[in-house]
Amino acid sequence: MSTVEAPLYPIAVLIDELKNDDIQLRLNSIRRLSTIARALGEERTRSELIPFLSENNDDDDEVLLAMAEELGVFIPYVGGVGHAHVLLTPLETLCTVEETCVRDKAVESLCKIGSQMRENDLIEWFTPLVKRLAAGEWFTARVSACGLFHIAYPSAPETLKTELRSIYGQLCQDDMPMVRRSAASNLWKFAGTVESAPLKADIMQMFEDLTQDDQDTVRLLAVEGCAALGKLLEPRDCAARILPVIVNFSQDKSWRVRYMVANQLYELCEAVGPEPIRTDLLPAYVRLLRDNEAEVRIAAAGKVTKFCQILSPELAIQHILPCVKELSLDSSQHVRAALASVVMGMAPVLGKVRA
Repeated sequence: MSTVEAPLYPIAVLIDELKNDDIQLRLNSIRRLSTIARALGEERTRSELIPFLSENNDDDDEVLLAMAEELGVFIPYVGGVGHAHVLLTPLETLCTVEETCVRDKAVESLCKIGSQMRENDLIEWFTPLVKRLAAGEWFTARVSACGLFHIAYPSAPETLKTELRSIYGQLCQDDMPMVRRSAASNLWKFAGTVESAPLKADIMQMFEDLTQDDQDTVRLLAVEGCAALGKLLEPRDCAARILPVIVNFSQDKSWRVRYMVANQLYELCEAVGPEPIRTDLLPAYVRLLRDNEAEVRIAAAGKVTKFCQILSPELAIQHILPCVKELSLDSSQHVRAALASVVMGMAPVLGKVRA
């Protein structure tokens, strides 16, 4: 073999391995896509390798996961950000597969690529992709779409922004619970890119719809993002729109929702100001410390020192200390352990004599 042909031989092998019946060989080749791309050059990578990957109908999740990961860092191999849009097609296909970890990785890679794309390219290539996924016949496409709006929205013109908010609102009311779950878990990311007026109107309406969902898994994901959402609002808006929902959720029939509230309550305190903490969040927190489910008490007990730090010593002694005494004798060892891991931090908060 001549010296000119020698470097191409291993590349030919790698390309052949992409079509091999042996999963391990295909996986090996996918993980070395950058080597193949460097050998082919930017133009052939765009015109040959990426279309080949787009048409790849591999049914092994491990291979698809590796491909989704590799494509996320592939911009340099296709000629830079000016050609980044060519990577969207294979990733769009991966966003529709059944395996969740593959879809999640494809969405992550699309976000990486989209965050580097030029504004005009986002409008021309990325936003239409988001709209196609959001209108997808299979729920998997719609689930993936929810994680991409925060990339598409900022560069969109005003009319397109209105359309994107409307589409997201439809996803929040999708027939499939899996889509509504994805909409709930990604709402705070999308909200972070939305202007103040539509944030208060459109996004908060979506939040309220999700918090009234009949599926507890949707409600708890809405709760999970409430602290981040609350920090985007003015304190009085947060107190008016989010606080009542959280107080209500602290008494939700599902212990999973109450558990999530116990985890999020402290962070929400930073967004509402001192008076709502005293009148609304403190009673809710006390309820959670005395919840009938051990898992909820564990979550609440783990936040006891942090919560005391935002209260006056008098309020902490009056309301929290009696709960701490009860929890120290709790029937669940896990509750007692959670309390033990943080309780010493209460001493400087309460003061030497009181502690």
